[in-house]
Amino acid sequence: MKITFLGAAHEVTGSCTLLHACGKNILIDCGMEQGPDIYENRDIPVAPGDIDCILLTHAHIDHSGKIPLLVANGFSHSIYATGATAQLCQIMLLDSAHMQESEAAWRNRKAQRAGQTAYTPLYTAQDVHKTMELFTSCDYNHTYDVCEGIQIRFLDAGHLLGSASIEIVVTEHNITKKILFSGDVGNVDRPLIRDPSKPEYADIIIIESTYGNRLHGERKDYIGQLSAILQQTFDRGGNVVIPAFAVGRTQELLYLIHEIKDRGMVKNHTAFPVWVDSPLAVESTRIYEGDKMEYYDEKTLQWIRNGV
Repeated sequence: MKITFLGAAHEVTGSCTLLHACGKNILIDCGMEQGPDIYENRDIPVAPGDIDCILLTHAHIDHSGKIPLLVANGFSHSIYATGATAQLCQIMLLDSAHMQESEAAWRNRKAQRAGQTAYTPLYTAQDVHKTMELFTSCDYNHTYDVCEGIQIRFLDAGHLLGSASIEIVVTEHNITKKILFSGDVGNVDRPLIRDPSKPEYADIIIIESTYGNRLHGERKDYIGQLSAILQQTFDRGGNVVIPAFAVGRTQELLYLIHEIKDRGMVKNHTAFPVWVDSPLAVESTRIYEGDKMEYYDEKTLQWIRNGV
């Protein structure tokens, strides 16, 4: 068995790890690196035809964004992920493809004037459609055989709808080892989704360390702070604009704002309207509104039962 770190070993984006075991090559995540030049992501970390399957922890582009590039260059095997991750990838990877196409078009306008070589997108919407055909949806806490001698299990990571830590059990030469890939792990008591699962033992743990050894302070009263800002601004006759990531953060904000309205925390302005001005955020919110009972925490499930 051999583990090779192909990305995110020197920074927090571009997650990509190769596991070689039982004569098979398994890729865990294949994300885009965040940087000033999107074409820095053109390099493919491993020959796509040599990959036997991909395991995807969650849909964020720094974990999933280069998978269509692999497909465009010959990868054609299964991609294992939770159902919610597959649904979010459908819209997020298409959005990413449109960005690649727009970037290439912009560069080509400049290149044409300068007589330079034309650019091609890293991948296109057509590559994303081919990618989505390869997804196999997995449930939490179920064991799946992906190759002879290799089993996987997805555990709730509490980071994003459908996010997972992935247990891989490898039996090779009559020796069994369990490897745990944490993926991005969420905090406890986050809106909407459940707390991270507590994994059992593992022989090897590959764990994220975005915050390193930083200690976090006491949890803030987000609802109290947000309602105070809304109260102050509305009393002055103003509007509140909240920038937020389209997938995950926007839905959490909508949840918090609903609770503020439900509890009447903004006096004399209980019926204030809420607008989401982002096509990607609107599409992802529709996914959150679907049948996602296995992903939500008990408070959210109770709201759903009450018809909220």
